[in-house]
Amino acid sequence: MKTPGSGTSLTGVWTGRYAYPRALAPVPFLATLIEFGGNFTGSIHEPDDTGTGAVAYASIEGLRQGNEVTFTKVYDNAVSQHDLPIRYSGQLNSDATEIKGRWMIPGHWSGDFVMLRELRKEKTKKRKATERL
Repeated sequence: MKTPGSGTSLTGVWTGRYAYPRALAPVPFLATLIEFGGNFTGSIHEPDDTGTGAVAYASIEGLRQGNEVTFTKVYDNAVSQHDLPIRYSGQLNSDATEIKGRWMIPGHWSGDFVMLRELRKEKTKKRKATERL
């Protein structure tokens, strides 16, 4: 049995959402990741919290060790609470299509997050072929 990360890469486009600890609405985001040997970088696009419909941009740097995924998000042109780095820690599922975990701004906020990506067409075709057998 292949363990997460033993032949998979986080490289790709991920959709996700993070939740606040209070009764605030979850925030959707789009992440693009590029992984090299367990280290990865990327960018995140999400709705700006000003309510103007603008998009907030952030850079991320992280590490994947097996199914453990950790990264730090820093907003571009940060203002107010966005001046602080946000730390994410999560678990990659067995087919490398989901990361679930917690985010934290030390001393301020924390909450849950989830990131999803679709299987590549090749994997989907293989799965359908296997299901027919």
